[in-house]
Amino acid sequence: MTREVKIEHSWKSKLTEEFSKEYMRDLSKFLKDEKAKRKSIYPPSKFMFRAFDLTKFEDVKVVILGQDPYHGYGQANGLSFSVGHGVKIPPSLQNIYKELSNDMGFNIPKHGNLEKWSYQGVLLLNSILSVEQNKPNSHANLGWEVFTDTILKKLNEYRKHIVYIFWGKKAQDKCEYIDIRDNLVIKSAHPSPYSANNGFFNSKPFSKTNDYLIEHDKEIIDWSID
Repeated sequence: MTREVKIEHSWKSKLTEEFSKEYMRDLSKFLKDEKAKRKSIYPPSKFMFRAFDLTKFEDVKVVILGQDPYHGYGQANGLSFSVGHGVKIPPSLQNIYKELSNDMGFNIPKHGNLEKWSYQGVLLLNSILSVEQNKPNSHANLGWEVFTDTILKKLNEYRKHIVYIFWGKKAQDKCEYIDIRDNLVIKSAHPSPYSANNGFFNSKPFSKTNDYLIEHDKEIIDWSID
């Protein structure tokens, strides 16, 4: 599978062994079979590893972990919580923007494209990297979780002083892979409308992240969305 995977070089060099494992071969076959059945799978294949293409391994300063891609037509673009220009901003991202405004004083953005964060070292990673149209969590337990767990383990092994933002219980289950002595883990409720009022609002993840980066002599993230 390694030859088939188009992923940014700094990540591929760390993941070559992973792509050759049986679970990844099985996952690749599953996706091909689903597409052969004319099922709509999101994001498009060219965007499946986009989070890694926009944020090199050595540039990661922050990880924001989502669950699985948006499952509506035209929404998923390979970056957790992000949608492209012209796409209606999903409810979870609307709540992220509300907290961003409350925390940092920015105006609420008018679009949902978070690429600007990626280019500054924010890895917008989902635990599961594909989904069937209109079927949330449909590609759970097929191997993606093992792959993205490995991403976190590699970052923890080779990098220090990264901020990990884990929203919701499923994301927080990943804390076991992170050495909290050498990194900052920010945990709160998920920004979904079903849970945002249970501790997401007023959690101030954006300012806490920048405070930590300053403390460790790293350039802060410009969280504003143009």
